[in-house]
Amino acid sequence: MSETERVARAATTLSKIIRTVEPSQLDDPTPCARFDVRALLAHLLFWGPSLVGAARKEAVPPAESAVDLTVDDWAAALDSHLDALATAWRDPAAWQGVTYMGGPMELPAPLVGGMVVGELIVHGWDLARATGSTPHWDDDLLRETYNETVATAGQGREMGIYGPEIPVAANAPLLDRILGLTGRDPAWA
Repeated sequence: MSETERVARAATTLSKIIRTVEPSQLDDPTPCARFDVRALLAHLLFWGPSLVGAARKEAVPPAESAVDLTVDDWAAALDSHLDALATAWRDPAAWQGVTYMGGPMELPAPLVGGMVVGELIVHGWDLARATGSTPHWDDDLLRETYNETVATAGQGREMGIYGPEIPVAANAPLLDRILGLTGRDPAWA
């Protein structure tokens, strides 16, 4: 699989999940303990410009703040961010050299691109699980995401991005193994 298509493939599934969210679900809990559905959508919405900036080698700080998702057309805004994100990461230059992830520290661009894909998949699963939809990403994309998550999970836990690892069987589906590495229980209900 071409790395330049990975973000688009992850974003396509997340976009489908977003369209299933009902206003009555905005206060529901998600498997990501820090966020209910409303906060998770706001997190995705406000990190969008930073992740697009990363593809363009621009340090764009996230603008996380309170937003009333029942007033604005947040689904259209998030779809627009996902489209911009997929377009930006389709550029082969996005995956080369170094870039920024919302701050001044330089990071390898392939690492950041992989983190973007992981963010879309894991938070997509969080949102799907919380709202009762069933996400599907292809095995090639999940395999690459799993390999990258294995390589970065310890650092993610040290930075507080991931919770403590949840043990998952070695022969479990790839998505379940990714979730366990990030501190999520694949059986969350």
